[in-house]
Amino acid sequence: MSVGSGAEVGLSRVCFAMNCPVPMPSKAIPGSTGEILTTLPPAYVPHAATGLLHLPRFLAKCRHVKAHGALPASYAKNYKRGMDRFLCLHLGIDPAAVEQIVFESADDAEIERRLRGLFPRDLRVAKWNRNYVQKGMTPAGQEFILEAHRDGVRRPGRRDQERDGFDRVRRGKD
Repeated sequence: MSVGSGAEVGLSRVCFAMNCPVPMPSKAIPGSTGEILTTLPPAYVPHAATGLLHLPRFLAKCRHVKAHGALPASYAKNYKRGMDRFLCLHLGIDPAAVEQIVFESADDAEIERRLRGLFPRDLRVAKWNRNYVQKGMTPAGQEFILEAHRDGVRRPGRRDQERDGFDRVRRGKD
């Protein structure tokens, strides 16, 4: 991910670190419909059977696609990407395999049974959950935030409310 070049990047990093305003155009997120899926669980609700954060949200997105054919555009752009993909990378599985299980299962009990067969024996739950809540604090996460702010994804003046790139996810906006 690139956040720009040369002095622009240095200035943005300095301004971000000092929490000073940087002029940014305000524009809509490409493909955003403004629709909020209130049926999605918050990102910080652990999966009942495994304790993994974000898994209930990913499963809910899969269920929504199964029931409605698609997610709203603002959610679709990160479906099976973003945090969904990071979780699956952690588990060593393909996000499409999770989606397929949800699509083919008759009920939640069958989904849970099939997920147990798909997931590795050691889920490394503590490692995932710790990394998940700290995702936006890594250099790559900070770079993502700078790029999002520069591209006008977040409204100007909201930096103080979003300390990292995943505060938005924590509040259920992914």
